[in-house]
Parts: sequence; C-alpha cells; structure tokens
Amino acid sequence: MIDQQIEIPTKDGHTTTFITHPERGGPHPVILFYMDAPAIREELRDMARRLGTSGYYVMLPNLYYRSGVMELGPIPPDPEAPERKRMFGYMNSINIPMVMEDTRALLAYAEGQPAARADSVGTVGYCMSGRYAINAATHFPDRVKAAASIYGTHLATDQPDSPHRAGQKTRAEFYFGCAETDIYAPMEIIEKVMQAMAADRANAEVEIYPGTHHGFAFPKRPVYDRDAAERHWERLLSLYSRNLT
Repeated sequence: MIDQQIEIPTKDGHTTTFITHPERGGPHPVILFYMDAPAIREELRDMARRLGTSGYYVMLPNLYYRSGVMELGPIPPDPEAPERKRMFGYMNSINIPMVMEDTRALLAYAEGQPAARADSVGTVGYCMSGRYAINAATHFPDRVKAAASIYGTHLATDQPDSPHRAGQKTRAEFYFGCAETDIYAPMEIIEKVMQAMAADRANAEVEIYPGTHHGFAFPKRPVYDRDAAERHWERLLSLYSRNLT
C-alpha cells in the first residue's frame, strides 16, 4: 500500500487529504471518505487503509480546513465540555454546497493521478457526512456510482438538496446503514428516507442495525459493536464491488 498526505487546492484554500491505495494493479476506482464531526484522526486513516486494501484509491479530506484546524484530539462525552462545543461549531461551519465544491476539487486532483480512476467513484460518509456522501452522487452523477451513509445525520430536511430526495436525481446505488438507537438520526427521519427512496424507486437499501447506537462502526468509541461494524464493512465492499469497475 502507498500512503500519502497532500494539500489539494480548492475554491476556498487547500484541504489536507490523506490518500491510500495499492501499490500495483491500478488504476483503482476512487472512494471519497468523508470524515465525521471529531475530524481527522488515526482511527479514520486506518479505516481508509482497510478500504484501500480492497483495491481502491481512497481519499480522506479534512473538511474543517476553512477554520484552520484538522485534528481536534479527544472529545469528552460531556455535552457542556468546551472541546465538544468547539467541535459542533466546526461541524456547523460547513454545508452541502461547500463540501460539494471540495468534492469537485478532489475529483479534479484524482483525474491527474495514474493510480486513480476518477470516472468510477464511490463515497462513504459517517455521522455529519452521510449527507455529503449521498449528495456527491447527485452533484456528480456521471462519476459517483455508489454512495453510503453510515448513521448519517440531516438525511431528511425541507431543503431542495435534502439527501432523502436524492433518488430523483441520480441512478447511483445508495446504502443507508442506521443505528437502532440514535438521537442524532431518530427513527422518524429514517422512515422518511425509506418512504422517499421507495416512492422514487431509487436503487437503495436502508438497513437498521439492531441493538446499536450512533457511532457503532468506530473501534475507538465506547458504543463500538464489532459484529455490526464488520457487517457494515461487508455492505460497503459489496456496494462498491457491484458498481465500481
């Protein structure tokens, strides 16, 4: 495997991006891995490497670069902790249009890389970034063939770019992996996603993981569920295998 960390120019500056891919056998389909709210950390780099070992060119960008931060460090569970409040401030400083501009820059960079196939792209987003992974498929329908949201938030809003409306805008295959207990993505929101995807006859699966909580796929979280996490990996790799060639 080849790992590198580079600065990719964007409309608003440069995003520090971790890239990992097999040394041989390319060019490899691109996976855009959108971080969760606690930002870039070794836990996410390890997850990116796991994707990469399956034959993908994985890009993990820092979405907080506009605020001049990258690695936030440990986030206390106390909702009143200043570190947690700061994290939510960063999370609320970005939105779908901003991240789609970043996505455009990431794809432009991948186009010039011999190891990458920028015309065959999958996405995955965790927590705050589930919406970004889904919207990438609607903004770049000629490239993004598969998109996954893992316990994503803000999936059904009253905005035109709400992820639950994505089935109207692309033929990409969607996967929504949802925790059974999730205060950030309650079941009534997940039901809206299910209903909209069915109504639009989208190529989509919405799966609820029994007995899990928000964050179950992250090995360093107290709510980590090994069986559910491994199931989510199987779902992701199957999704990409079906759609990225």
